[in-house]
Amino acid sequence: MESINSRSSSLPNSSKTGPHDLALAPLKLRTQGSPKARRWFRDFIAAFSTITILIFLGYTTAEHIFGDRSRSTWFWRLHDSQSENDGQKGSSRGSQYLLGVGKADITGPVVEINMMGYADMKQVGSGLRQRLYSRAFIVGDVEHPDDRFVYLVLDTQSGDTAVRYGILEGLASLGSAYSVYGQHNVAVTGTHSHSGPGAWLNYLLPQITSKGFDKQSYRAIVGGAILSIQRAHASLQPGYLTVGSTKVFGANINRSLYAYLANPEAERTKYNISAEDDGSVEKDLTLLKFQRASDGKNIGVLTWLPTHGTSMLGNNTLISGDNKGVAADLFEKSLSKTHDTAPEGFVAGFSQANVGDTSPNVLGAWCEDGSGKECSFRNSTCSDGKSQQCHARGPFFRTKDNGASSCFEIGKRQFEPARALYDSIDLKGTPIAGPSVKSFHIFHDMSNFSFPLANGSYVQTCPAALGYSFAAGTSDGPGAFDFTQNDPNAPNASPVWRVVSGALKEPSEDQKRCHFPKPILLDVGEITSPYMWTPNVVDVQVLRVGQFVIIVSPGEATTMAGRRWKEAVHEEAKLLALSGQSITDPVVVLGGPANSYTHYIATEEEYGIQRYEGASTLYGPHTLNAYINRTLAYLPYLLPSSSSRPAPGPLPPNNVNRSLSFITGVVYDGVPMFKEFGEVKSDVEPSYPIGSTISTTFHGANPRNNLRLEKTYAAIEKADPGTGRWARIRDDSDWSLIFNWKRTNEILGQSEVRIDWESGDSAQAGKYRMKYYGDSKALGGTITAFEGTSGTFVLI
Repeated sequence: MESINSRSSSLPNSSKTGPHDLALAPLKLRTQGSPKARRWFRDFIAAFSTITILIFLGYTTAEHIFGDRSRSTWFWRLHDSQSENDGQKGSSRGSQYLLGVGKADITGPVVEINMMGYADMKQVGSGLRQRLYSRAFIVGDVEHPDDRFVYLVLDTQSGDTAVRYGILEGLASLGSAYSVYGQHNVAVTGTHSHSGPGAWLNYLLPQITSKGFDKQSYRAIVGGAILSIQRAHASLQPGYLTVGSTKVFGANINRSLYAYLANPEAERTKYNISAEDDGSVEKDLTLLKFQRASDGKNIGVLTWLPTHGTSMLGNNTLISGDNKGVAADLFEKSLSKTHDTAPEGFVAGFSQANVGDTSPNVLGAWCEDGSGKECSFRNSTCSDGKSQQCHARGPFFRTKDNGASSCFEIGKRQFEPARALYDSIDLKGTPIAGPSVKSFHIFHDMSNFSFPLANGSYVQTCPAALGYSFAAGTSDGPGAFDFTQNDPNAPNASPVWRVVSGALKEPSEDQKRCHFPKPILLDVGEITSPYMWTPNVVDVQVLRVGQFVIIVSPGEATTMAGRRWKEAVHEEAKLLALSGQSITDPVVVLGGPANSYTHYIATEEEYGIQRYEGASTLYGPHTLNAYINRTLAYLPYLLPSSSSRPAPGPLPPNNVNRSLSFITGVVYDGVPMFKEFGEVKSDVEPSYPIGSTISTTFHGANPRNNLRLEKTYAAIEKADPGTGRWARIRDDSDWSLIFNWKRTNEILGQSEVRIDWESGDSAQAGKYRMKYYGDSKALGGTITAFEGTSGTFVLI
C-alpha cells in the first residue's frame, strides 16, 4: 500500500492502484437508470433542448470590447479595530488544540465535459489552466480527541450531497482511526469557481446541461477530498490558533445593489463606514492561522472573504480554481522556498463567505452594444430592454484572454492583504481560547416548515421553486431570451416559456401563494421524475473551536443575509457562553456554499425585488429566517458540557447509483500515418526574450484516459548550466503553464495538444524545454503512457 503522501500514476479502469483508488475502493458506482427512465430523459432532452440552456441560467458571454488595460483602484489595511494598542492580544498563545492540514488533487476530466457554474451547454472543457485541489483543515480537542471537525475547501462550484456521501463512505472504510469523522463534523465547502468540470452533482437540474452524471468527474473530487483528509489526519499534533481580520478593497462589488438597497436604511447605515467601505459588500477578510506547538511553525491558514468565482468568463473553456484558486496558490508558493516559519506542506484555504450578491468584476456592468453606457441599475438591461449585452468588467476586461488576467489580479488582491495579515497576526491577532471543540449537523426538510418569527407571528417555507428572474442570469453571466431581473410579476415574455414551465410542473395555488411575490418559472421542488431536481432537505451545520464559530451554509447567502445570520449566531453564542468563557466575544464567520447546493439565500426585502438572487432563493421569502431558526435551535449542542448529538433528521437522497448519463466515453485515440503519440507537430523557436509566451504543439491523446491526479500533463524543464541536467520548474499547478487539447479528427480519434508557457518578467535566462505527458487508448481498451519533448530554447 502506497504512502498517502505518494503521487499516483494510476489509470482509470487499470490494474494500477493509487491513493485516490484506495480511498474510493468501497464505493460501488453505477451511473444508470431504468430503461423507462432513460427513455424519459432522452425524450426530455429532445423536446426541451432550448430550455436546457435556460433552466440552469442559460449563461452566454459575448466578446468584450478590447483595448488598453484598465485597472481599478484597490488597497487593503488592517481592520480599524486593530490598533497598535491591540498588540497585547498576542501576548497569550491561547489554548492548545489538535491541528492538521492536508491537500490533494481533485482535477477531473479537463476536456469534453460541460463546465459547472455558468450552465452554458456550449462551455465544454478544452484544457487546463491550473489544477484543482481539496484543502483539509482538522481541529480537535486535545483532552477529548473524538471532539473534532474537518473543514474542506474544494476548488469546485459548491459542496454537494452525493460528494459528501461519498467522502463519508470512504472515510468509514479506512478503519477505526477514521471513525471519529462523520455526518456531524465534516463540512464540505466549495470556493464557487465557475471554471471546473461538471457532471458530479446529486440533483437533476445541474445535471441537465452536462448531459447527466459522470463518475470520473465525481470520483476525482471524492477521492481527492478523502486523500486530503488522510494527509491532514496524519499530520495531527498539538498547536495554537490565532484569528485576525483585514480590510480588502478592489476585490469585490455588489452586483445587485438595487436589491441590497431594499434592506432597511438603518440596517445599512450600521455597515456604511466610509466611501470605499459603504457596506454594500463585506470587505473584511478573516484569517485563522494554524501553528504547531512543537516548534512554533505555522502549518496553514484559512481565510474567508466573499467574491464570486466568475473572474473567468463564460467563454472560457480552461479548467481552473478561478480567483480563490489563484490566491491559495500564491500564498502557498510564497512560503514554499523558506521553511524558517512554515514547514513543507503549508496549506492555504481561501474559503468563500456570504458570496450571493458579490462580483469580482469590480469595474461594474456595462452594455457591450457599442453605446458605452452602464447597464440599467434596476434590471441590468441595455437599450434593447434585454440582458444579453450586459456584462460585468474585471480589472483587465480589455485583455482578450477570457478573463484570465482579471482572474489572476483578483486572486492577487486577496493574497497580498492575507499575507500581510499573516505576517503581523502574532501582534495584531486574537488567540483562540476555550476548553472544547464542538460541532453539530442535521438535515432539515424546508418544503413546509412552519416556525415563529421574533414578533411571535408564524410563517412557513415552501417546496423549492425558481422564479422568472432566475432565467435572466446576472451581469457576471447574462441569461438567454427575453427574461430580465427585477421582475416580481409574471413577465410579458413569450408565452412559450409559460407553456414549457407548465409542461414540467404547474405549481399549485398554494405553492404560488407561498412563494409570492416570486412568479414561478420552475417548480423544481415538486418534480420527482426521474428523480429530485433540487434539494428540499437541506444541511444545517455549525462548527466551534473556543470562541471561533463557523456557520456552514448550503446556499449562497447575500451580503445582508449573511450578516443577519452571523449576528444572530453571535448574540446567541454570547448569551449561551458557548466558548465556556462568558467574557470572551465570539468570532463568527460563514462559509459556503457547502455540503449541498441550495442556490441562494436572500433577505425578505431582497426577495421582494426579485432580481436573480431573490428569484433563486428556493424556499420562499422566509428562507433566511428558517435557516437562522434552525441554527439557533441547535446551538446548545456546541456548549462545552454537551455530550450528545441531535437526531440527524430526514436523509436526502443519494442519486449516484440512479443518475442518468448521456456522456460518451473515449473510444480510442489515433495519430496520422507515420506519426507517433507525443511527437512534436509545431516546435519552439531557438530563442525568446524573457517575458515571451512560448508554445509547442504535439500529436496528442484524450486526457480523459488518465486524469494524472497528483501528477501533470505538462511541464517546463530548465537545464543546469553546470551539469546540463534537466530540472522541472513548472507543471500543471502553475497558472503560467497552459494545457490545450483539440480534437482534429473525430472518426480517426486524432487530437493535438498545445502547451503554452507565459514565461513572465521574473523568468531567468537559460536553456529550457517543454514536456508533454499523455496516455493513449487502443481500440481494445488498453491505455499506454507516453511522453513528448520539445526542442530546446533559450530565454535571453
